[in-house]
Amino acid sequence: MTTPIVLTGGPGAGKTAVIEHIAHLGFRCCEEVGRQVIQSQVEQGGKAVPWQDKTAFRDRMLSAEQANHARVADHKGTVFFDRGLVDIYGYSRLEGLMVPSSLVQACEAQRYHDPVFLFPPWEAIFTNDKERKQSFAEAVATFEIMQTAYRHFGYTLVEVPRAPVHIRAEFILDRVIR
Repeated sequence: MTTPIVLTGGPGAGKTAVIEHIAHLGFRCCEEVGRQVIQSQVEQGGKAVPWQDKTAFRDRMLSAEQANHARVADHKGTVFFDRGLVDIYGYSRLEGLMVPSSLVQACEAQRYHDPVFLFPPWEAIFTNDKERKQSFAEAVATFEIMQTAYRHFGYTLVEVPRAPVHIRAEFILDRVIR
C-alpha cells in the first residue's frame, strides 16, 4: 500500500530541495506538477501558464497530479509529493477561480498521510526563476491559503523548521518513517 506524504507551502520555501534530498536517500518522490506544466507550456508556446491562462494552468496541473497518483498507486511504501491535489484547490482559491466539483472530489478521494508538512515563507532563501515569478508577498499569501486549504480538507499541519536541507529532511523522515 502506498503512503503518500505531501510537502506544501508557499513558493521558494525550500520544498523542492528537501524532496530532492529525500529522493537522493532512496525514497520515491513526485515532482511539483506546476513547474512541469510551466516548462512544457513555455517549450510548446502554450498559454496554460499562470501569467496567461490561470484556469487552463490549473486544469493541466490537476491532470498531471492525477497522473502522478496513478503512476505510484501500486507502489508499496512511502511516496513524497512536492505539493498535492489540495494545493491545486488552494491555487484556485488564491486566484479567485471557480473550483470545479471534480477538483473537490479528487481532494476528498485522494487522501494523504496525516500530518501534512508545511514549509513557511523564508525570505532568506526565496528567489525567482523562469517558472517562479511571484513576489515574496505573493509567496506569503500562497502559504496562508495552503494552510487554509489543507485544514479545509481535515489535515493536521506540521510546520517544517527553517534549517539546512538535510535537517529539514530528517525532521520529516523522523515523523513518518523512523
